[in-house]
Amino acid sequence: MPAADALLDSNVLLYALSDAPQERAKRERAAHLIATEGFGTSYQVLMETWVVATRKMGRLVRPEKVAAFLEKILVFPCVFGTSGLYRQAVRLSERYGVHPYDAAILAAAQELGAERVLSEDMSHGQVYDGVKVVNPFHGLVTSGGS
Repeated sequence: MPAADALLDSNVLLYALSDAPQERAKRERAAHLIATEGFGTSYQVLMETWVVATRKMGRLVRPEKVAAFLEKILVFPCVFGTSGLYRQAVRLSERYGVHPYDAAILAAAQELGAERVLSEDMSHGQVYDGVKVVNPFHGLVTSGGS
């Protein structure tokens, strides 16, 4: 039995943290996924979420809010970086020509036993060694051009 059905990428977590009015539909979808999916994540995704939320978002999120949010996410399975994960990511990157960071996410999904990666940043519908990328916001009507 897999540890998780899907791996959530940082963009899903970032939308769940967002207070931007134009991201309301994506925030609600992200919150729904967190509440209903049997998901896991990876150390890389957690760190990327932290950095983007506290340093790069249009209106920065308070570090305490991000830390509290990520503590709640840590109750779900989390893949940590290992030499095996690194080697699998390199293999996936070379085989499919994807960015090494995306390959690391795909490798983490494989380690979780997840069949899907929920991400807005990779090719929707593409399958990489048994892991399918699904954009959970695909077809979602949003306001403000987001």
